[in-house]
Amino acid sequence: MEALEPEADDARRKAEAARAARGLVIVVVHVVLFRPKADLSEQNRQEMFDALRSAATGIPSVRRFLVCTRVTHGAAYERLATEDFPFAAIVEFDDLAGLQAYLRHPQHEKLGALFYRFQEMAMAYDYEVGEVRST
Repeated sequence: MEALEPEADDARRKAEAARAARGLVIVVVHVVLFRPKADLSEQNRQEMFDALRSAATGIPSVRRFLVCTRVTHGAAYERLATEDFPFAAIVEFDDLAGLQAYLRHPQHEKLGALFYRFQEMAMAYDYEVGEVRST
């Protein structure tokens, strides 16, 4: 099976390039905005970080897993936010099937259980990402 992986990866890249050239979906992203509980212990923070790392490295359909810290700089749109989410996670997948496999994976289930215990508030959204190019 290992011999097939480079071919499958090459086929994925060719298909992605063709979609990108037509301005179609390049990836699917799972975006999670979150605010941890204020009284979260250092041990709980580490447990959450370890679960994030395990999901990022142990779930095969994850293409890229980013954890973000909010930056504020006085932009007008910052005043429109009704909630403050100091952190975000952005997880990229090749397609919707990859996202769905991620959501069903045991490592994500563990992450989700911790997430619900340790977060004061969160919002999650899924998006198809396309690229806008001038021709």
